[in-house]
Amino acid sequence: MAEIRSVEPVPSTAATNQAARMKAGLYIVATPIGNLGDITKRALDTLKAVDVIACEDTRITGKLLNAFLIKKQMIAYHEHSAAGRLPQLLQMIEDGKSVALVSDAGTPLISDPGYRLVEAVAERGLYVTTLPGASAVVSALTLAGLPTNRFLFMGFAPTKTKARQDWFVAEESNTATMVYYESAKRLAGSLHDAQTVLGDRRAAVCREISKKFEQVVRGNLASLANRYEAEGPPKGEIVVVIAPTTTNTSDAAKFDLETSKILELALEHMSVKSAAAFVAEITGARKKDIYQQALELSKPPKI
Repeated sequence: MAEIRSVEPVPSTAATNQAARMKAGLYIVATPIGNLGDITKRALDTLKAVDVIACEDTRITGKLLNAFLIKKQMIAYHEHSAAGRLPQLLQMIEDGKSVALVSDAGTPLISDPGYRLVEAVAERGLYVTTLPGASAVVSALTLAGLPTNRFLFMGFAPTKTKARQDWFVAEESNTATMVYYESAKRLAGSLHDAQTVLGDRRAAVCREISKKFEQVVRGNLASLANRYEAEGPPKGEIVVVIAPTTTNTSDAAKFDLETSKILELALEHMSVKSAAAFVAEITGARKKDIYQQALELSKPPKI
C-alpha cells in the first residue's frame, strides 16, 4: 500500500469553495506517488469540484483529501468491487454527475481496473478526460540511466519462481527496456530469475520514488540480486528497470565459443550445477543455457 506523506493542510479559498459545477463525465486524476507537493493545481481544483471520487482505498485517498481540506463523497472502486460499482458510477454520470477516478498513488489505470470504467463511459458517448501527473513507471525510467526510446511496462511480477521465469522468457528477445513493479520480499528472487532467463543485463532498482528515502541502485542483475539477498528486503515501493537485449547473431556465436571454453575448464573442477552457476555469473550468460550446455559437455563419449 502506498505511503502518503503528511503535510500541513492547505487552506481553501472562497473561489474553490464556490467552484462551478463540473461537466458531467469521468475525470481521470493522477495523484502523488509519495510527495504531496507533486499534486497539480488542476487536480486539486477538480477533486474539489466533482460530485464524487472513485478510489482504490478510501482510507488512502481520505488522507490526501484531508491534507488539502477537501470533503467529498468517496466510493471504493478496486479490483474486487469494480464489477459491482461500475454500473453505479455509469448511472451517476448519465444522471449528470461528475466523477473523479483516482488510484492510491500515481496515474489511474496503470495496473488497476480503471480501464473498464473508461471503456464503458466512452462506449456510451459520455464525457471522459484525463489530468496528467505523477507515474512511478515514467519516474523510474528517468532515474534508471537506461535507454528510454522504447520501453515495456510489465505490471506486477508473478509471485512464484516458475511463473516469473516464464514471464521473462516471453520477453527475452524484446528490444525494449523492461519496467515492472515488485514487492520487497520477492525482490532478490525476482532479480535472480531475471538474470537466469535474460542474462546479466544492466538494471536499476528504484525505491521510494519522490519520498524522503528515495534510492536508486544501479548495476547488473546478478550483482543486484546478490546485494538484496545479502542485505534482505529493502523497505518501500519498488520499481525494477532492466536494459534491453543488445546481442546480435555474430556476437552470440563468438560468445558461445568463448563461454564453452570457460565451461570446459570449470567442469574439470566443479559439478555441473556449480560450474553452470559460476560461468553464468562471470560471463553474464543465461544460467539455464549454460546448465544445458554443461550437461551436454559432461556426458560420457559414445563408444
